[in-house]
Amino acid sequence: MFDRRAPFLPRVFAAFFAFAYGLSAAIPAAQAQGRMPVVRDAEIEALVAEYAAPILQAAGLSRSGIEIVLVNDHNFNAFVAGRRIFIHTGALMTAETPNQIIGVIAHEAGHIAGGHQHRLREQIARAQTMAVVAALLGVGAAAAGAAADIGGLGGAGAGLAAGGAEAARRSLLGYQRTEEITADRSAIEYLERTGQSGRGMLETFERMAGSLALAGVNTDPYQLSHPMPRDRIANLKVLVEQSPHYSRRDPPALQLRHDLMRAKIAAYTAGRNAVDRLFRNDPNGLPALYGQAILSYLHGNPRDALNRIDRLIAAQPSNPYFHELRGEALIKANRPREAAEAYAKAISLSPSSSGLLRVGYGQALLATGQPDLVRKAAAELKNGLAREPEYVNGYRFLAQAYGQLGDIGAAELATAEGYFHAGAYRDAKMFAARAQTKLKRGSPEWLRAQDIIDFRAPRG
Repeated sequence: MFDRRAPFLPRVFAAFFAFAYGLSAAIPAAQAQGRMPVVRDAEIEALVAEYAAPILQAAGLSRSGIEIVLVNDHNFNAFVAGRRIFIHTGALMTAETPNQIIGVIAHEAGHIAGGHQHRLREQIARAQTMAVVAALLGVGAAAAGAAADIGGLGGAGAGLAAGGAEAARRSLLGYQRTEEITADRSAIEYLERTGQSGRGMLETFERMAGSLALAGVNTDPYQLSHPMPRDRIANLKVLVEQSPHYSRRDPPALQLRHDLMRAKIAAYTAGRNAVDRLFRNDPNGLPALYGQAILSYLHGNPRDALNRIDRLIAAQPSNPYFHELRGEALIKANRPREAAEAYAKAISLSPSSSGLLRVGYGQALLATGQPDLVRKAAAELKNGLAREPEYVNGYRFLAQAYGQLGDIGAAELATAEGYFHAGAYRDAKMFAARAQTKLKRGSPEWLRAQDIIDFRAPRG
């Protein structure tokens, strides 16, 4: 279930998000200022969590509630905000090996473990103070010039203010370049502790350096929040190459799962040409076949999709996500009972207790329209959403299930929950109030509706 939602990006020092930590110099402004397109997918989330687990443990973060969020963006980028590591789907699709993404995660973990965000807030406050003082001095100089009628002193005051703001900005950028180097070194330490190579980090920085050169950019290093790529490579090369793990490669089975993930992202976000381009050296392999099956499903050819999916399952009968895709294709083919069986198989094979798979199972059961299965659908959807409370689309299916069962109060509350987790608080409160008129006063459901009504959204 490759799906998207749009939660609010945590607005920590929003005005300065152009300096946010990450592999690229800045978060796109549209993302920094409002909502961010986020991907939800059980297969990708499970794989990236597997990549992250040993790194977070090595960084002392395994019990810190770190969440990894997948951002639907084609750029190669990652960054941190609070206890979240944001990774662009473009990074996952472009990275040729698991080790490259593991290096990215290690770098971002270095920022969190190093407390860089807290110190960044302090640096921002200091930079703001510097800019304000410079502006006040400039105003004072301009006022003095006007009072004394001294030609040019007013202009000098404006220049003083502008120069002070620029000095503050460069000071902040210089601080961040230092923190980036620190995060790089921490990443190498985490990789060393977990017996993994730092080669992937070098390959990532070499790609960045190549992109900068191809763009013909003549960059002032003092205008960047990150070290110049060539300098970064030089700083890391010795450390990485002297490691006893330098030549260690990703296990073939893990590399295959990585390529399956890349195929999925390419099919959903970039289309057929991207799938063909990624796997032009192995057009008949499982990743290419996976991408082709998804494309057939997306383009309304469920029969062709099912034929390809059956070939995938024949090759890997224990892969839960092939069965999940089969369930999705069967729903599109209007065969919901068979789809439910496919989802049930996926759940039984999944190593994780993914709420997303249970929501898909509930959706298939709901599509049968049979009262006993709809009742089961409501239970599965509720179970799935208990594990994934922010999965907005699941509440729509849950509301439909309760509606078909005639439980209008529960349907209204499910709708309120969907709006609430989407950040549409006004609509959430309206549906919560409607739900209360049909729910037993004082019941857990009635109290949850009251919580939504009483909620006060934080000011951004």
